[in-house]
Amino acid sequence: MHNVILKKYYFINKFNINNIDKLEKNTIIIYRNYKEKKVTNDVIKLKNYCKIKGIKLYISNNIKLAMKMDIAGAYIPSFNKDFRHLSFTFKKNFKIIGSAHNIKEIRLKENQCVEHIFISSLFKNNKNYLGFNKFNNLKKLTKKKIIALGGVSKSNLKQVKLLNCSGFSGISYFEKKKGPISRAF
Repeated sequence: MHNVILKKYYFINKFNINNIDKLEKNTIIIYRNYKEKKVTNDVIKLKNYCKIKGIKLYISNNIKLAMKMDIAGAYIPSFNKDFRHLSFTFKKNFKIIGSAHNIKEIRLKENQCVEHIFISSLFKNNKNYLGFNKFNNLKKLTKKKIIALGGVSKSNLKQVKLLNCSGFSGISYFEKKKGPISRAF
């Protein structure tokens, strides 16, 4: 099997230098602090630190803030059904990504013009659990690039590669890592 390079997306709720320092440059951070409605010093510090480290940053559920802060893009969660952003003018490299759990939400994200769709949950056994076969069937229903979300670990990463996804995302995959980061992907 050839070595597939997957994009890695790391969801964070707060700025933690120790976790960010362990990341490779090609890891993308999605900041999703839904409790804070305004720009805080932590968000500005996160943006500046990511810029120094060469890490792309996306803001979840706040496209205007992402544009104002001049970062890589915005993440639209599955519960966000808003279309107002379609009237905005974006900079050339600004990207919008989003998540979905079923075909209805996939169609919604397509209509919201996201570039990548995060489909969950691949491995994590929660209310959105799909498993390998349902995930693969949903993936086939769109031409958008798909990112695997939910329960991805080092031990099941080969299965994600078999699904021919563009990448994977999560929290525990990055926070459980100890020592130097593997360069295998």
